[in-house]
Amino acid sequence: MSFADKLSIARIILIPFFVSLLIYSRYHSILRYFALGVFVVAVLSDFFDGLVARIKKEKSKFGKVIDPLADKLLLIISFISLYFLKFAIPLWVVIIIVSRDLIILLGVVVLNFLKIDITISPSIWGKLTTFFQMFTILIVLIEKELKLAPYTWSLAIFFTIVSGMGYIFRGIKTINLNTNQRL
Repeated sequence: MSFADKLSIARIILIPFFVSLLIYSRYHSILRYFALGVFVVAVLSDFFDGLVARIKKEKSKFGKVIDPLADKLLLIISFISLYFLKFAIPLWVVIIIVSRDLIILLGVVVLNFLKIDITISPSIWGKLTTFFQMFTILIVLIEKELKLAPYTWSLAIFFTIVSGMGYIFRGIKTINLNTNQRL
């Protein structure tokens, strides 16, 4: 297992610590900043696992699955936790973000069911989506009055929708190409 893969696994392991700190921050406000610190470490692990994999040329099949899985788990669980713990994230934001990832997952399941090989590679829109979703969580954890947060989650939603549509169109194109080749 490569070092980059270990960083992705570490990101998954940090999720329960992050959520626990969020929960207990309701009783001890200082824990909100510890949660922020854990989230920053998780975000940095996302940056460094990709960097390490490219520099050391350690791209693996496992890494291609575990890295996006770690990102999705971190982001989905973070948004859901922030909403249910009353951190002022609107429900519609959470629904859009979670729905996009569920639609992408459903698309992958459909493509696998149809026995269509796919290469899962992030688009620039997907990378921007991840960045703005992570940035939104950071801003919500930092701000008390949420003056900037509505702007950041608006950007996150914009990129979430654009990237989601891009992945849907890519999936449809892949299905059409494979269907035409089989005829």
